[in-house]
Amino acid sequence: MISFSNVTKQHKGAPKPALDAVSLEIERGDFVFLVGASGSGKSTLLRLMLREEIASRGDLFVLGQNLVTIPSRKVPALRRKMGVVFQDFRLLPNKTVFQNVAFSLEVIGKSSAYIADAVPEVLRLVGLEEKADRLPNELSGGEQQRVALARAIVNKPDLLLADEPTGNLDPATSAGIVSLLEKINQNGTTIVMATHDVGIVDRLKRRVIELRGGVIVRDDKKSGYETALPITDQVPISSDTEPEQGNEPEQANEPEQGNEPESRISSTDQAEEQE
Repeated sequence: MISFSNVTKQHKGAPKPALDAVSLEIERGDFVFLVGASGSGKSTLLRLMLREEIASRGDLFVLGQNLVTIPSRKVPALRRKMGVVFQDFRLLPNKTVFQNVAFSLEVIGKSSAYIADAVPEVLRLVGLEEKADRLPNELSGGEQQRVALARAIVNKPDLLLADEPTGNLDPATSAGIVSLLEKINQNGTTIVMATHDVGIVDRLKRRVIELRGGVIVRDDKKSGYETALPITDQVPISSDTEPEQGNEPEQANEPEQGNEPESRISSTDQAEEQE
C-alpha cells in the first residue's frame, strides 16, 4: 500500500532535511497515527504520500505508483483513490452540505445519478443527512469536520490521509470524529492520521509512528502516545563525574520513565519544518 525506502526530503535553503532517510511500510487496512512535536516531519510525510511534494532521495510507492518518477499528468488519477481531511475543514462557504460533498464527485466526472445516490449515503454515515441543505456557517465545528470527512470518503478511497483533523475541536467532538474514522477503517480504508491528541492515541491503541527532527524514533503496534527519549539527550555519566549515591540532583539527564518534558526537544528540532 505505502512504502518509504530511505526517503529524504530536503527543502531549498533549509539547514537540515525535513525527512532524513525514512523507511517504513504501511499495509492495506492499517490505521496509523503519526505523532511528534511541531516541525518533526509529520506533515511532510503526508504531503509526500499525496504527491504535493517530491522526495529528494529514496524510493516512495503509494497504491502501486512510484511517486518519485510518476508523470504529473497521472497524479490526478492517483489522488482519486485517496481522501484527505485537514484541520481547517476547507469547505466551500457558498455551497450547502450536499453540494460540498457532491462537488468532489463532480470534478472527477461522476454522473448526476451516481451523485444522487452516493451523497445521501455518506451523509447518513456521518450523521448529517438531516442537514444536507445547511451552509457551512450554520454548522458547528464538529459538524463541519464531519462534512469534510464525508467529502473525503464519498468516492470510497483506498487511502485516507488526515492532518490534525481534531485539532480545532473539543474532546467530545474529537471522539466522535475518531469513531467515524474507526468505522471507515473497518470498511477497509487505510488511514494515516497526524495528531497531537494524546487521549485519542492512548484510547485507540493502534500503530504509532513517532518522528523527531525528520527521523522515525519509534514505530510500535497497538501503542499509546508516550514519546521516546531522544538518543542525543541520553548523556552518559563518566565514572569521575558520577554524583554521590542518594544525592542525585533533580536535573539529572534521565527523566522519570514515561514523563519526558517537552522542553527536552532541542531548538533545532523545533525549527526543522513549519507544518
